[in-house]
Amino acid sequence: MSKQGSRTDLRIAVVGLGPIGTGVVEALDLGIDGLVLAAVSAQNPEKHRIRLANLKRPPAVLPIEALADTADIVIECAPSRLLRSIVAPFVGGGKTAVVLSAGALLDNEDLIELAKQNGGQIVVPTGALLGLDAVTAAAVGKIHSVRMVTRKPIQGLAGAPYIVENNIDIEQIAEPLKIFDGTAREAAKGFPANLNVAVALSLAGIGPDRTKLEIWADPTLTRNTHRIEVESNSARFSMSIENIPSENPKTGLITALSVIAYLRKLRAPLRIGT
Repeated sequence: MSKQGSRTDLRIAVVGLGPIGTGVVEALDLGIDGLVLAAVSAQNPEKHRIRLANLKRPPAVLPIEALADTADIVIECAPSRLLRSIVAPFVGGGKTAVVLSAGALLDNEDLIELAKQNGGQIVVPTGALLGLDAVTAAAVGKIHSVRMVTRKPIQGLAGAPYIVENNIDIEQIAEPLKIFDGTAREAAKGFPANLNVAVALSLAGIGPDRTKLEIWADPTLTRNTHRIEVESNSARFSMSIENIPSENPKTGLITALSVIAYLRKLRAPLRIGT
């Protein structure tokens, strides 16, 4: 707890206890100055009972609808279909929702207006993509184009709606194959569990309909790789990153670390980056 006492601590709720949510919960339990883990919510709480009981300060385990009365900030690490039920009560009450299912925001854009009307805030963390600060800065001026090329191991793309709808036998791919070329909005619909990173990039820059994206299935890879090229009136820059998958092959380890870094910034005496 902070030196001022628990009354000034920000209360955090975490929804979803997969690799990302568990990492955030454990970091909060170890201690982040000025923050306290108030509650968690999961589809199957009993599955996580022992792990939660072993925390130094076990949080309340609550249904989603009870979280907004218990916490100041919610961290959404849940299936995208739950986004609205998690975010709306917080931003509607002038609170903060940290959203990892960024792709689902495109189907719930009215939540942004809800946050605006009530003094709430939706935060999309950097996640698996470096350079969002640079894109955000460039967007203050004029961005001409943004293109992203994503390459993923086969198992990181299996089961995506686009794969199923187009009858792509992904298990039989023996060499790198481009399976998608379109916009970030189209990618969010076709690959909802894979391309939150592309939606975050588009929201930071020129929007989901002008951000172009290629997706490659690559059986030679063990890491998710992203390369981004940006042309703007202030700078031309490119960046690439290789993310080590977590226990969930669709998600990189760095995603949880990105959320933890955001939380540490909230009460930090020195904050680096916008």
